[in-house]
Amino acid sequence: MAGEQLHVLNALDVAKTQWYHFTAIVIAGMGFFTDAYDLFCISLVTKLLGRIYYFDRSSGSPGTLPPNVSAAVNGVAFCGTLSGQLFFGWLGDKLGRKKVYGMTLMMMVICSVASGLSFGHTAKGVMATLCFFRFWLGFGIGGDYPLSATIMSEYANKKTRGAFIAAVFAMQGFGILTGGIVAIVVSAAFRSRFDAPAYAVDRAGSTVPEADYIWRIILMLGALPAALTYYWRMKMPETARYTALVAKNAKQAAADMSKVLQVEIVVEQDEAATKEANSFGLFSREFARRHGLHLVGTATTWFLLDIAFYSQNLFQKDIFSAINWIPKAATMNAIEEVFRIARAQTLIALCGTVPGYWFTVAFIDIIGRFAIQIMGFFFMTVFMLGLAVPYHHWTTKGNHIGFVVMYAFTFFFANFGPNSTTFIVPAEIFPARLRSTCHGISAAAGKAGAVVGAFGFLYAAQSRDPAKRDKGYPAGIGVRNALFVLAACNLLGLVFTFLVPESKGKSLEEMSGENEDREKTESVALHSRAPPV
Repeated sequence: MAGEQLHVLNALDVAKTQWYHFTAIVIAGMGFFTDAYDLFCISLVTKLLGRIYYFDRSSGSPGTLPPNVSAAVNGVAFCGTLSGQLFFGWLGDKLGRKKVYGMTLMMMVICSVASGLSFGHTAKGVMATLCFFRFWLGFGIGGDYPLSATIMSEYANKKTRGAFIAAVFAMQGFGILTGGIVAIVVSAAFRSRFDAPAYAVDRAGSTVPEADYIWRIILMLGALPAALTYYWRMKMPETARYTALVAKNAKQAAADMSKVLQVEIVVEQDEAATKEANSFGLFSREFARRHGLHLVGTATTWFLLDIAFYSQNLFQKDIFSAINWIPKAATMNAIEEVFRIARAQTLIALCGTVPGYWFTVAFIDIIGRFAIQIMGFFFMTVFMLGLAVPYHHWTTKGNHIGFVVMYAFTFFFANFGPNSTTFIVPAEIFPARLRSTCHGISAAAGKAGAVVGAFGFLYAAQSRDPAKRDKGYPAGIGVRNALFVLAACNLLGLVFTFLVPESKGKSLEEMSGENEDREKTESVALHSRAPPV
């Protein structure tokens, strides 16, 4: 009977790739598109926020956000994301993927709009309101990580499951790219309408009052793609694996998947067959024995990866200035600065970030998750050391192009490597009733790494020379030494990858051990029904 009950899951595993699979990728992927847009677009407008709200007429350089305000504006969304990953990951296993999926999307829509409407009579008031809404925006974004990965893994067939989950995550690259393009378009439109002198020419006049609309429009447009996909998310049926294995309703799972796959799936449900032996909890000894090292592996690799991945954003300013994409701030007006920053970041996303994601989509089901993650961490270590060891050589005149190429390769191998695989694997190797929770724990560990990377290294990378240090920051270890620490993080990530099993070509139940438990349950049931001798 157990075998019959799982006929619906076998049908999913061997199903041919159909139009519905691509629909699911778009529906889940647009959530990730929005996530990336919302998380990364703030870096495009922080300089503008400094000019508008922290203008000092007596200063020879434009206003900048104080270190604590900058840390809060940039980091509060990450803190919200970490909380959301843990909460919605747990809730997705308790209430079902579909019910929670709509909640996260609505939270993202509402808080994206609210972020752009941040208000206050003082600079501190506006920043506090912005931080409040961006925390809850991050909270909604956090829920999208475990739910999107789990839903896609549970819908996919085992042959192309890795590519499908990777394609959902790859939408993050398009979100980053679109954020840059939107900032270019909006700032270019305002620049053509409101001509302002450079800061060095007219300190007050270089930031026109209308510039305050620019950052608000950029932040609010993040609500649009999420709002457009809300209807389709609500139309998706609950995943068959949740319905059959957690809700224990195999008939409903078969009915749902018959519509989705356009194949007749008939299941005669035996109530006894739904009683699983595999009922251990997250904090049980049995979970620790079976999956404890796996969870340590997925959490530590994601944590170490995100330290390096998010701190790479720190060094963009070195590249921008090195190849003269962005002139000194005092030689530009506020709107021009937004335009230049957006143009530079868009070019990096186009050349380094986006291609890496799609290389993963193309090769993950051919060479496997383990190989891609090992390769990615290895080459990230190599290129980080390649930047750090001869750092003074790269920053001297005439050698900047080499620095940019090496830097772009670290982005490429992050995305054609652990940035993609750390998202995919936790959705494949844990039992159905704990899958979303374990993915949320792994993702939250990653966001803890992002906080360390984005802010620990923001301070650590500051020069010991006060003349080269950003205003308001204490002395750090310098960019070169920070690069050495990042290389060490990548090397540690490579080591911890050996705790993570390969899931290529295997069913989710095979990876989680649920098939074995079901066979034991069936054997016990048959034995108990056998007549006495």
